[in-house]
Amino acid sequence: MNAKQLSEQFREQILNASAASAPLQIRGSGSKDWYGEAPQGTLLDTRSYSGIIAYEPTELVITARCGTPLAEIEAALAECNQMLAFEPPHFGANATLGGMVASGIAGPARPAVGAVRDFVLGAVLMDGKGDVLHFGGQVMKNVAGYDVSRLLAGSLGTLGLILEISLKVLPRPVATATRRFSMSEAEAIRSLNTWGGLPLPISASCWHGGELTVRLAGAQAAVSSAEEKLGGDSIADAEEFWCDVREQKHAFFDQAFDAGSTLWRLSVPSVIAPLRLSGRSLLEWGGAQRWLVTTDAAEKVRAEVGAVGGHATFYRGDAALKKTVGAFQPLAPAVAKIHRNLKDAFDPAGIFNRGRMYSDF
Repeated sequence: MNAKQLSEQFREQILNASAASAPLQIRGSGSKDWYGEAPQGTLLDTRSYSGIIAYEPTELVITARCGTPLAEIEAALAECNQMLAFEPPHFGANATLGGMVASGIAGPARPAVGAVRDFVLGAVLMDGKGDVLHFGGQVMKNVAGYDVSRLLAGSLGTLGLILEISLKVLPRPVATATRRFSMSEAEAIRSLNTWGGLPLPISASCWHGGELTVRLAGAQAAVSSAEEKLGGDSIADAEEFWCDVREQKHAFFDQAFDAGSTLWRLSVPSVIAPLRLSGRSLLEWGGAQRWLVTTDAAEKVRAEVGAVGGHATFYRGDAALKKTVGAFQPLAPAVAKIHRNLKDAFDPAGIFNRGRMYSDF
């Protein structure tokens, strides 16, 4: 079945679901089914809608269909010594482009290069009326002042079926080096924020268990100069280490949770001192992203994080508890209204990935 036939098949399924107000579960390989609230509804499988549509290395742009495996895209880029600079995690061998954009999850390089949304140049979306809409710099001006193609990043498929995505890609760095330092969590936060104000080519950081690991990337002269300035120890398995952090195979994530423990992703200002929460921590993104495994109550975690201007996401843990407290930080009323208006505009029958972000959304 060709792309046009598949698109018509999707349209028919969407129209039937809209008419019946029956939820649809948009899904690729399912590698991120655990993220957010539990999926519900009839499956709309995107994997058959696959393939790289256009790739022009000299223009640093690639366009592909939603069901295209991430591995296929990364292999094509690697042949031209290019990459998805935000290092999206796969969380499974068959992760797809659509799932990458819908989840909006970036890897260790996020603070150095930007988020998934920063690399989305354009998108083709099928809405709840079965209409195919083009956003970005290609065809159609974005409505209501919103950059809709970027809004799709992290939307968890709640606005519609992402058919195609155009992404900016970047050349691989000429040189990389990883250095490791022994220091406390507080010392790591202070060091990362001090280094962040200096002209150093830091592309990733990770603190856990009394060790701070920092990756440098860029021109050889810049990397060598930074190594000399920072000091620290080199590690032999640097590439494997950063892959494990990205894919959450690091020992911190791999260790079994104690009974009643929850894994939280905390987003806070990078300068904030260690939070007054119990449990085990891992810091990324210069201290701005903090992972916490704790038995503390959800209310305490969110109150502590909210008090410093951050937010907390229930990442993994007891499914019943997640359903009770919600995967994502509750939205402020004004922000919730914007979300609701966008949802109503693109999905008036409320069929797409119902409840994946919030139970009433």
